[in-house]
Amino acid sequence: MVDTTLHEGRFDIGHAHRELLDQVLDKWSLSVLNELCERPCRFSELRRAIPAVTQKSLTATLRRLERNGIVDRRLLSSRPVAIEYRITPLGKTLRQPVEVLLEWVSEHRAAIERARVTFDAGDDAN
Repeated sequence: MVDTTLHEGRFDIGHAHRELLDQVLDKWSLSVLNELCERPCRFSELRRAIPAVTQKSLTATLRRLERNGIVDRRLLSSRPVAIEYRITPLGKTLRQPVEVLLEWVSEHRAAIERARVTFDAGDDAN
């Protein structure tokens, strides 16, 4: 088991942590999870619900989420082939930590925007 506790005020973040967070919390993964939390969806339904995602990106995202046990892929029929994606019980456990991160962003959005404006203004001087 990997230790994820704080050590002297620092998180112990290893390669496995970074890799999984990169795969589960990226732009398209969050959009897919948001859709699948509501109901199972077929690929075409996900494409319509997330119009900015390309077919290639959606396919890669679904495969990553499936590989990590977050999404399950089910064959509904063989003619024509119909596949449905649904969030797994493990995937459902992501909801609470993601909600905490989204609350943090909402709470600190104004301060973050001020910091960006200040930083960007300083970049012009350099």
